[in-house]
Amino acid sequence: MSRSIDLLKHRYLKNIKENPELFVGIELEFPVVNLEGNATDVEVIKQLFRYLVSDLHLTVEKIDDFGNPIQLLNLVSQDAILFEVSYTTIEFAFGKAETIQEVEERFSIYMEVIQKKLAESNHVIVGCGIHPNWDKNENCPVAYPRYQMLMDYLNLSCNVTESDLHYFPEYGAFICGSQVQLDVSKSNYLRVINAFTQIEAAKAYLFANSEFTGADWDTKISRDIFWEESMHGVYPENVGVNARLFKDEDDFFDYLDYSAIFTAERDEQTYYFYPIQARDYLATPEIQAFDLNGDEVLIYPQEKDFETHRSYQYQDLTTRGTVEFRSVCTQPLERTFASAAFHLGLLVNLDKLEAYLETAPFFKEFGRNYKFLRRQFSKKKLTDQEETAIIEFSKDLLLLADEGLRMRNKQETTYLQPLKEELSL
Repeated sequence: MSRSIDLLKHRYLKNIKENPELFVGIELEFPVVNLEGNATDVEVIKQLFRYLVSDLHLTVEKIDDFGNPIQLLNLVSQDAILFEVSYTTIEFAFGKAETIQEVEERFSIYMEVIQKKLAESNHVIVGCGIHPNWDKNENCPVAYPRYQMLMDYLNLSCNVTESDLHYFPEYGAFICGSQVQLDVSKSNYLRVINAFTQIEAAKAYLFANSEFTGADWDTKISRDIFWEESMHGVYPENVGVNARLFKDEDDFFDYLDYSAIFTAERDEQTYYFYPIQARDYLATPEIQAFDLNGDEVLIYPQEKDFETHRSYQYQDLTTRGTVEFRSVCTQPLERTFASAAFHLGLLVNLDKLEAYLETAPFFKEFGRNYKFLRRQFSKKKLTDQEETAIIEFSKDLLLLADEGLRMRNKQETTYLQPLKEELSL
């Protein structure tokens, strides 16, 4: 086995349990909008964070270069409220919970305080996958090394000539997603990744919420293009829908070996560089890297650089013994938890889901190129044939998710109600 695969296996398998308890981990990102239609006033949001510390009794976990709190922690629940890349996006990263209701209860408490405070300055959190005023905001990173590095790295696309990369490297400051992490075991994590890879077309149809006004893209999920046609997508294995289903663990890690490493830390300094595939990384003699001032520095690959490896697949094996589902846009506020319930129900009902996917009529009609299907069924206008087929496919999956939630017997099926209504179930 190559050393790079060794290091990746160590990183991603060390915390997977044999028989984990199933917890729900939810992360929600939201744009903060100025109701007067102008750019979001970042001073309002910085002020909000200072207010939340006292009002909600939160602990300041991280500050930016100017001493502003940028990540707050609830010591009891382990929920974090933080800025996601820019000061115009607020993320809620909830501590693991046994039920979706627990998360919703805490979310409601936070939102009531936040929306009330923001309203005083004519601002509000909205349920959109793209910041509605993305073109008016400054779209600068939070003054914190990781976010600055990320934005500087994405900006490298401006120097890549003759490429298919888009012209919005600042997109990290204005796209918003809804992620859910669920515990997986050594025996089922690959099954989970494979099964959910197959349903991306239905998820595209059910959860699209990021149409982009800045380019002529025929998609309701511009997040996909932002990710895949940016520096993150230079190597297609690094991002998006997996190109294939995996035969076994070795096949999966062989695929991950093609994902990218683009950042390293030396003496507490953060550096970034043009992406290098994990498989080639250790054999690279030296790397032309950049520091956060944009100055060039020569660094040499080290095994410890794998400790910050991060790929951006839509079914992502994390270092916490979970699979993170990353392909859903931030949802309208009234259906914030529909996506989490959908994933949770299907995971609980994995056996039936796999059996269904083997013979699903949808694939007989449209084939099994999962990357292509995701893009095809997020188009703004579908043909009648496509519309009929994707609705049937989505309905079948929704019923399986519903059944899975009933098996859990924790009264979580109500969260699927908006999706059922949409599909007239």
